[in-house]
Amino acid sequence: MIKAIIFDIDNTLVDFMKIKRVAVEAAVEAMIDAGLKMPKEEMVDKIHKAYGEEGIEDQHIFDKVLQREFGHIDYRILASGIIGYRKAKEGTMSLYPHVHLTLTTLAKMGIKMIIVTDAPRLPVWMRICALELQHYFERVLSYEDTGEKKPSPKPFQMALDILKVKPEETLMVGDWAERDVVGAKKMGIKTAFARYGDRFGTKDSGADYDLNDILELVEIVRKENKK
Repeated sequence: MIKAIIFDIDNTLVDFMKIKRVAVEAAVEAMIDAGLKMPKEEMVDKIHKAYGEEGIEDQHIFDKVLQREFGHIDYRILASGIIGYRKAKEGTMSLYPHVHLTLTTLAKMGIKMIIVTDAPRLPVWMRICALELQHYFERVLSYEDTGEKKPSPKPFQMALDILKVKPEETLMVGDWAERDVVGAKKMGIKTAFARYGDRFGTKDSGADYDLNDILELVEIVRKENKK
């Protein structure tokens, strides 16, 4: 009997990598207009490489790349890049297809829902509120709330405690098999892998269910609750 669902957010509900890709390209175009002397594709590659080293949520990545490449920061270029990034990010912020329909249907079925993410608190809340998701969830647990990242059992246990459900009454939905699926299964929580958001080319997720569309969750819950 599924009574609750734990959701990851980025690349599970929100097409985060699309947002990041479009926003970085817009930022670099704005930097070039402001005087950056570097080909667009080269600068884009350097920024994405820096995200890989520093973390995808690093709020000072442009500063670091400019300092590394030129030995100083031209604030005309930096400010132009930040503004270009923000404008593009706001215009590109989007959910995967059928997210609102799925969450609304699950809520009507009486399913409790919570978000558990390794991302920082404020950027997560900004995405949630911008996309009008805030009313669906009992709580949003970020890294600052849990102090540990998935697959640590702590975030999952905190979610179970808040929802007042047992592991076997819960389903975890996420796009990162090594964190979302592995961590949840160790707790005895059923798992659904958001294959539509997979960015690692995962062949075998190890999950109880693989999702090609988030709307498939509705039938999964109905199936589980008929057992």
